[in-house]
Amino acid sequence: MLDVIQPNWQPLAAVLGLSTFWLWEGWAPLIPARNRYRHAALNLTVAVLNWLLLLALATVTIAVAEAAAAREVGVLHLIPLSGPFHFCGALLLYDMWSYWWHRINHRIPFLWRFHRMHHSDPAMDVSTATRFHPGEVFLSSMIRLLVIPIIGMPAIALVVYDGLQLASTQFHHANISLFRSLDRAVSCILVSPNMHKVHHSPVREETDSNYSSILSVWDRIFGSYRELAAGREVRFGLDELQEPATQSFAGLLRTPLFRL
Repeated sequence: MLDVIQPNWQPLAAVLGLSTFWLWEGWAPLIPARNRYRHAALNLTVAVLNWLLLLALATVTIAVAEAAAAREVGVLHLIPLSGPFHFCGALLLYDMWSYWWHRINHRIPFLWRFHRMHHSDPAMDVSTATRFHPGEVFLSSMIRLLVIPIIGMPAIALVVYDGLQLASTQFHHANISLFRSLDRAVSCILVSPNMHKVHHSPVREETDSNYSSILSVWDRIFGSYRELAAGREVRFGLDELQEPATQSFAGLLRTPLFRL
C-alpha cells in the first residue's frame, strides 16, 4: 500500500524508479500501450496530492516510532533480540501487516470504496503504482500510527521498509516483459509483475488474491496465492468504473461516492 514516509532522498528515489521502469516499458513492454503519456499524467497528478499529504504526516509518524522505541513498547521488545534481529523482525512483521491491511481493504466495503480507485485503472504500468485515493492514503497513515508501537518498529526500520516497498510496488506494477521462468522464480520470494497482474484482473476471484507487498510468502501462507491460467491474457480495471466520467481526475477523487 502507498503509505510511505518521505525523507529527503525518497522523492528522488521515486522519480528515479519511475523513470527507469518507464524507459523499460517503452523498450520491452509486456502489453503494447496506448496513450502512455496521458495515462501517466493522470496517475502522477494524483501522486502529487498523495506526496503532499504524506509529507505533512511524516513528522508525526517518525515521532510515534521514536517514542515507542524510547519506551520499548511493542511485541518485539517482549523478545530478547539483538539490534539486527530486532530490525529484521520489524521488517517482516510490518510486511505481514501490509499484506493483511491490503486484504482488509478488499473485504470491508467502506475501505474498498477508496481502494478500488487503484484497481479501476484500465491499463497497468509503473504509474499505476502511484494511483491511490488520498482518502485511502490518509486512512492507511492513521492506522499505521497504531501498528508501529504494537510491533515496536524503530524509525530507521520504517524508513528502510518504505524504501523497499516503494521499489517493489514500482517493479510489480510495471508493464515490463520478463521471461516467464524468471518471473516465476522471482515470485517464489518477491511479488513479481505477472503475480501482481492477476490481482488487477476485474474477475473478483482474481482481484481478491495476491495481496502481498514485498514478500510473496504471505499469500502462500494465508492461502491467497493465485496464478493466471496458462494461455490466458489478463485484462485490467473494474467493469463498473470504466466510463470516461470515472476516469477523469475529478472522477477518480469521486470514486468512493460511486455505487458499489
